Amino acid sequence: LALVVGIAAHAAHATVGLGGPALDRFFEDWLLNGLILATSAACLLRGLCVRAERVAWLVLGAAMLSWSGGFIYWTLFIVRDPSPPYPSPADGLWLAYYPAAYVALVLIIRSRIREFHKSLWLDGLIGGLAVASIGAALVFGAILSSTGGNATQIAVNLAYPLGDMLLVAFVFSMFALTGWRPGRAGLLLGLGFSLNAVGDSLWVYSYATGTYSHGSLTETIWPVATGLIALAAWQPTRRAATVPLSGPRVLAVPVVSGLAALGVLVSIRVAPLNDVALALATATLLAVLGRLVLTLREHLRLVESTRGEANTDALTGLWNRRKFMSDLHVRLLLASPGHAITLTLFDLDGFKAYNDTFGHPAGDALLTRLGHRLREAVAGTGTAYRLGGDEFCVLTTGAAGAKTIDAAVEALTERGEAFAIGNSHGTVVLDDEDGKPEDALRIADQRMYECKNGGGRSACDQSKAVLVLALSERHPDLASHNADVSRMAEFVARRLDLPEDQVPSIVHAAELHDVGKVGIPDAILSKPGPLDPDEWAFMRRHTIIGERIVAGAPALAQVGRLVRSSHERWDGTGYPDQLAGEAIPIGSRIIGVCDAFDAMLSERPYQPQRVMSDALDELRRCAGTQFDPTVVGAFSVVMADELAWPARRQVTNAVPA
Repeated sequence: LALVVGIAAHAAHATVGLGGPALDRFFEDWLLNGLILATSAACLLRGLCVRAERVAWLVLGAAMLSWSGGFIYWTLFIVRDPSPPYPSPADGLWLAYYPAAYVALVLIIRSRIREFHKSLWLDGLIGGLAVASIGAALVFGAILSSTGGNATQIAVNLAYPLGDMLLVAFVFSMFALTGWRPGRAGLLLGLGFSLNAVGDSLWVYSYATGTYSHGSLTETIWPVATGLIALAAWQPTRRAATVPLSGPRVLAVPVVSGLAALGVLVSIRVAPLNDVALALATATLLAVLGRLVLTLREHLRLVESTRGEANTDALTGLWNRRKFMSDLHVRLLLASPGHAITLTLFDLDGFKAYNDTFGHPAGDALLTRLGHRLREAVAGTGTAYRLGGDEFCVLTTGAAGAKTIDAAVEALTERGEAFAIGNSHGTVVLDDEDGKPEDALRIADQRMYECKNGGGRSACDQSKAVLVLALSERHPDLASHNADVSRMAEFVARRLDLPEDQVPSIVHAAELHDVGKVGIPDAILSKPGPLDPDEWAFMRRHTIIGERIVAGAPALAQVGRLVRSSHERWDGTGYPDQLAGEAIPIGSRIIGVCDAFDAMLSERPYQPQRVMSDALDELRRCAGTQFDPTVVGAFSVVMADELAWPARRQVTNAVPA
């Protein structure tokens, strides 16, 4: 506030004579010096008190202190000297301000700018040159025409405008590097330096033309400028956001600056143009030309990068479908009986179950691993592509096709403790079978699905049939039980309106839910009395054993997950993972209800056979503890339809409990 009041008082004295002639010396000398010295102290204090950008503000404070020292020396020894020396120590102090200010600005720019783009630096240079060329055209003519004396005096006369022009160029660079969003501190700093340059230019011009008047309004510009710099010093320090190098505004500075430089050059037809302004305007146009060349190069690189991204699968880094179709078209043009092109499509087996079991991030990681292995496997003999989802493709040329395909099949295979990923593939030779990309793809796709479906019967059905047969051979009594549980599970799943693609997995899991019992001793399975704790612990392993057996067939990986959880309880006291509520897969919850119901209708060594009505009552009683209430409700509705009853149990309604 005191600074604002002081500046206003100085301006009022310069314009309307506030205080009268008696206070001329106070306003023109001591108030002016005091204001500039106070702002210098504010910058030094900022550097001493705040760690962030400390060196920059200490250097800038020292620069401003040197500037204010020049004013003090001028006031004490020169301003009223009828024959003042020139240059004087005051000039030395004023000129020392410039290099220190440049260093401070560079430090501030480096601290606040995240990325230093060549194009933005060049924009700052172009803007600074354009402003300097205009300033030189307006000011340098008068300075040069009135400058005389020895070489030192001429050099000092020219040093001020040149120093200010370079300072303006630094300000433009700072603004350009922030995308012309310098923030409050940057804006205040830029305005301060720019006003300082304006004040210097006016002072040099008036001094050169003999119109300078001590105490004029021109001198008020200096405390305003240094006050803005001091105010910028105490603004919060923030790093500039990343500047987007796109859009029409990218060329705004070069275009406007180029037009300004052209205006300076055209003005030579109206009035003489000094050599400095001519050189600066020419340099501006050359810099604009360089900026346009740089922009063209950046855009060409961007086009190349975009083309690469458009042809590359982001997840695996392999070429994508777009690139595949382009390569296939080109290779077909070169294909001949002596130069065969082999196209092989691959589709992963078991990937959906892997995704459902381990989650999509794990699925993405698996695809990435397989993609990298596929690229390494076919390197030098073929080209690998990911067409989307879990589909891959390999193009090979010449006699290396069969060997490369075998390597690709191996690369797209991975097994773990609870999963197995395989692949089905279809191959077409593009020398005599077809010459059109679409038809070649169709043939390869048909052959791939013939491989996947085993000639009409799915890999899932084949694997399930083998396991059911093995279980029946070991435990013949379980065959009809598992068939009944499977049938009831299908009815309940459809009653619950589950997605159609989930029903087959639930049916298969219901038929295989006891497959793990092949690893349980008969003495435990057929024990007439209750099992002891050790026997129960052994018995409860059958779901884990079952999952491992089922997961050995990649097509049944999802089925294995349902088998594992088929003995979990709604209240979380089941086994093997103590899952609770909806954390238990819905298919496993359905199997649990159907299995318990069928078991109650069977004669077992450890419990008598029950009638159907009692079995339904028991399910309802345990709903909410052992069983999912929603599943029990759907099961009760299904059981009201005689078609869903296990045929071999229908007579048991007449059997007493």
